[in-house]
Amino acid sequence: MRRSLDAADEQELVRRVAHGDRRAFDELYRRTAPWLEVRLRRRCADPDVVADVLQETYLAVWRAAGSFAGDHVKGSAVGWLWTIAAHRLVDAFRRRARQAQLPQMHPTDTVAPAAEDEVLAGRVGQELEHALAVLPPEVRAVLRATVLDGFSIRETSVLLGVPENTVKSRFRRARTALREALS
Repeated sequence: MRRSLDAADEQELVRRVAHGDRRAFDELYRRTAPWLEVRLRRRCADPDVVADVLQETYLAVWRAAGSFAGDHVKGSAVGWLWTIAAHRLVDAFRRRARQAQLPQMHPTDTVAPAAEDEVLAGRVGQELEHALAVLPPEVRAVLRATVLDGFSIRETSVLLGVPENTVKSRFRRARTALREALS
């Protein structure tokens, strides 16, 4: 059994994980966790956050391997793994930012935001949300990878399985559409 796992590539390991193969999951973790941890540490200096993101990533892999294992999926298993990890890292950063923004209110503090600020923030947020919703899915995927996940054009190209020039043109289309929607 071990010999067959050694010969399997990462895609095959993910397919086996999708069928509940714990040994394939262990082998996938053994092969990819060190690389993934190094990559996460380049983007986050907090070892506790990196450890949490790794744990959440492999939990997601265990639960969602079936979504990758289909033959219709383009891209590599390692790219898929990195996408999951990058999303989990962004989520961790967002949680940290929300916690940092929580006001430390004292019973004597009664500061409320101005009504104009609340209306403007809601309007801009709604306009942005609508503008993003009308973008084609492939354009939103480029935005997510480059803006939210912080991938380079080359990394986004590999991740999405499209040429770099396609990534660039989709990014320009998104930027133009968002600028028009928000002006």
